Amino acid sequence: MFSKVPTSLPPHLSLKFIKIYSKSGDLQRARHLFDKIPQPDLPTWTILISALTKHGRAMEAIQYYNDFRHKNYVKPDKLLLLSVAKACASLRDVMNAKRVHEDGMRFGFCSDVLLGNALIDMYGKCRYVEGARLVFDGMPLRDVISWTSMASCYVNCGLPREALRAFREMGLNGERPNSVTVSSILPACADLKDLKSGREIHGFVMRNGMGGNVFVSSGLVNMYASCLSIRQAQLVFDSMPRRDTVSWNVLITAYFLNKECEKGLTVFGRMISEGVELNYASWNAVIGGCLQNGRTEKTLEVLKLMQISGFKPNTITITILLPACTNLESLRGGKQIHGYIFRHWFLDDLVTTTALIFMYAKCGELELSRRVFNMMPKRDTVSWNTMIIANSMHGNGEEALLLFQKMLDSGIMPNSVTFTGVLSGCGHSRLVDEGLLIFDSMSRDHSIEPDADHYSCIVDVLSRSGRLEEAYEFIKKMPIEPTAAAWGALLGACRVYKNVDLARIAANRLFEIEPENPGNYVLLSNIFVSAKLWSEASEARKLMRDRGVTKNPGCSWIEVKNRVHTFVAGDKSNDQSDDIYRFLDQIGEKMRFSGYFPNTDFVLQDVDQEEKEEVLCNHSEKLAVAFGLLNLNGESSIRVFKNLRICGDCHNAIKFMAKIAGVQIIVRDSLRFHHFKDGLCSCQDFW
Repeated sequence: MFSKVPTSLPPHLSLKFIKIYSKSGDLQRARHLFDKIPQPDLPTWTILISALTKHGRAMEAIQYYNDFRHKNYVKPDKLLLLSVAKACASLRDVMNAKRVHEDGMRFGFCSDVLLGNALIDMYGKCRYVEGARLVFDGMPLRDVISWTSMASCYVNCGLPREALRAFREMGLNGERPNSVTVSSILPACADLKDLKSGREIHGFVMRNGMGGNVFVSSGLVNMYASCLSIRQAQLVFDSMPRRDTVSWNVLITAYFLNKECEKGLTVFGRMISEGVELNYASWNAVIGGCLQNGRTEKTLEVLKLMQISGFKPNTITITILLPACTNLESLRGGKQIHGYIFRHWFLDDLVTTTALIFMYAKCGELELSRRVFNMMPKRDTVSWNTMIIANSMHGNGEEALLLFQKMLDSGIMPNSVTFTGVLSGCGHSRLVDEGLLIFDSMSRDHSIEPDADHYSCIVDVLSRSGRLEEAYEFIKKMPIEPTAAAWGALLGACRVYKNVDLARIAANRLFEIEPENPGNYVLLSNIFVSAKLWSEASEARKLMRDRGVTKNPGCSWIEVKNRVHTFVAGDKSNDQSDDIYRFLDQIGEKMRFSGYFPNTDFVLQDVDQEEKEEVLCNHSEKLAVAFGLLNLNGESSIRVFKNLRICGDCHNAIKFMAKIAGVQIIVRDSLRFHHFKDGLCSCQDFW
């Protein structure tokens, strides 16, 4: 294979051939020749490592550098350290980045501006701001690149305020920003939505003749768009003497983010008609924008055009499309995307597989979420959080706790979202002691201060277990202002445990915090109705009407044969309506024979018993379940989704329906998933 590679050459000729092979990109031959040299000198090491870095083989470059360090018979020079710093930056390898930094210090390059700038850039790409700041502060001399690299590092590390502060300090220190500095700092203004600073920078651009720079102009378009100054973004775009694909993509994204879908599509059409070269970012911006604006059919049309144009969906496309399946509860569409991921070897991509886990969980297939999670070769905090939250929303608090412990054992650090997921699972499963222990451990063991969500979760944990007075006392002692979530958890539990007095207190606070939320008025009215306090129930409804608050009508939907069928209470618009009501009558008789009795407390009208039972029979979730059972086609389960909380009688009825039909019925309401099987529900009749 290597017959043409010369061997046993004198050092100067070996170096010459390694240079030739490296420049031509034939790194296999260069490495083979290098490995034949007993003791390569410094220029030989530098050429090979530089070539590996340049040709995108950063991991091999770092491996050779580590080998170089271990042999320790020659010290590195600046060029070698620069090459390895670039390799660490491309891999975001913090551990080896620190080694390169240490070597630079150890071998006397502390005052070298070029290497210092490279180290700041390396740490910035590794998102290790402490290392970058250490290098920056230790530099006796700094140039425009030093300041630019430091500001860019702050932006990359999600510290836009510090980036702007560094930009201002740069001017105060007499260093004049260049176009790279400006294009690096504009994203900080965009992140902060700091229109004032953005306009000041725009003025600097105009005064210093930088408007023709495509990167600066694209940054200005993005900044104005992020600050919702779409007209100004369009003016900057129109004034650009030349536009690259990035600037077009930025403007398209701006319109979609501003809910101006048609204008975004118009700009995309112009892009095509003017022959601008499209890239993956262009297609993904339009696909994502259409989905965000509810244009599902247009999304599919653009996706088809994308593939016709020779662009296969990439990992970003997949992560955009999966939430669409989640929002539409389209399990079939999600499975098709899963197949595409498998066929194109995207399973190693963390973002893609995490989105897949969430899609399956939201579509009611927790077991498939588990399978994907268990197949992941590596997991980060987000993937662990997603699996914990998936179990919590399905009411598997014990499993959520187990996953949390495994996460800690694997060395992954939890964050604020982790604890929200775990505490939510404790609430759904009434794991009071465990929830309180986890809450107490946040600041003590993990240095994470509880926020409003965590406090609300504890109120939910206590409330769901019936400890309403304790929950109320907890709210009163909270060090932060209780949110609607905390009071809402208490009000919801007051309905279950029929505590009218606390319900009044919680509802009155909710009416102050979120006066336009119809659910609070309806829930209080329901509590009064259950207590037979008809006049107070009427007052709650009257207050709702007087404030102009309208209740969202309850509706349920189910996907059958790749089509979504929606039902409202008393619905007779479905083609199979006669069959549905006939089926409900027939299964109703079997349910009564098995011990079911309609709970008319959930009918919020003062009418006679027979009318109440008829109203219950017409609830949207029962109609959707009946339709699903009529169209099973050999399936062992059906999935129904509801926009509001499932009513108590429907919950009880569906348990009987699942047992009689011999299938699993999965219902997702506004709070959680319910898995009905063999006459039982996964929520243990508490939701």
